[in-house]
Amino acid sequence: MRIFEAVVRHRTVTDAAVALDLAPSSVSAQIRALERSLGVDLFARTTKGMRLTPQGERLLTWSRRLLDQAEQARREVRGEAERLRLGALETIAATHAPRVLTTLTGRRPGLRVDVLPSMRRDDLLADVATGRLEAALLLDTGDTLGDLGFTAPPLSFLDIDTVPLVLVAAPGHRLHGRPAPALSELSGERLLVNVPTCSFHLAADRAFGPAMERVQAGGVQVMRAWAEQGLGIALLPEFAVSAALRAGTLVRLDVAVPDLGLRLVWRGDRESLPGLRDLLYATIPESRVSV
Repeated sequence: MRIFEAVVRHRTVTDAAVALDLAPSSVSAQIRALERSLGVDLFARTTKGMRLTPQGERLLTWSRRLLDQAEQARREVRGEAERLRLGALETIAATHAPRVLTTLTGRRPGLRVDVLPSMRRDDLLADVATGRLEAALLLDTGDTLGDLGFTAPPLSFLDIDTVPLVLVAAPGHRLHGRPAPALSELSGERLLVNVPTCSFHLAADRAFGPAMERVQAGGVQVMRAWAEQGLGIALLPEFAVSAALRAGTLVRLDVAVPDLGLRLVWRGDRESLPGLRDLLYATIPESRVSV
C-alpha cells in the first residue's frame, strides 16, 4: 500500500523508487503483483506518467484507511502519543499555524502535532489526498477549492481566517496618495511576482489582468526588498509588509484588492482519525461556533 501511494504521489515508478529508496524494478514488480492479486489495472501507463484508473481511485481510499489503522495500532501497542501531520505553505506557517497549534494543544495536551512547511501548494494537496498529511493550510478564494486559479483534488475545506493583501511601492511613487487610481493608471508599471503558481501571483492576475508587466523576483522577502528599492510594485500579504509600512520604507497604494482566505483542507473520509476532528474544531472561527 505504501508503494502504491508513492506511485500515486510521484506519478512515475522511477520517482517513487527514489522516494522509497528502492530499485525501480522492485516498485514496478510490487505494483504489478498488486494488480494481479486484485485482477484489475490500477494505473493507466501514459507518456506523462502513471494515472489512476477508476479502480485505482477506489483503492486509494482503502489504502489510506488500512495504513491509518496500521499506524494507529502500532502507536497503541508501543504506547506512543497520537500524531497529527499538518502541512502549511511556508509563507503562512510562521504567522498563522501557531494560533491553531495553541488552541489544539489546549484541547488535546497529549496530541503530537508536526507542522511541515512546503513551498509548493501542489505538494500539500497531493500529500493530503494520499494521506501523507492529515490536513494542510493554504491560501485560496471563492466558494470552491481552487477558485484562485489552481487545480485541486476533491477535498473538504474550511475557511478559517482572512489574509488581506496590499499593493505596495517605494516612497515617492507617482500613485502614492492618489485616491483609488483606475486600473488604466497602472499601465506601464512593473509588477514584482513569484512563480505563476504562487498565490499572490494568481491573486494579481485576478485583480489586475494584463495591465502591468510582470517581473519575476522570487519569494515574498525578495519582492518586498525589490519594491523598497523602487524596482517595481508588489501585491503582498499585509502581515508581510506591515513593519515596512510603519517604518516608511514602503507605502500603500490605494488600489482595492480582494482578500485571500486562509483555508484548511483535509480528506472527508479521514475525519474519524484521532486528533483530526480536534484540529477542525480548533480552527473554526469563534463566530461560527454554535453555543
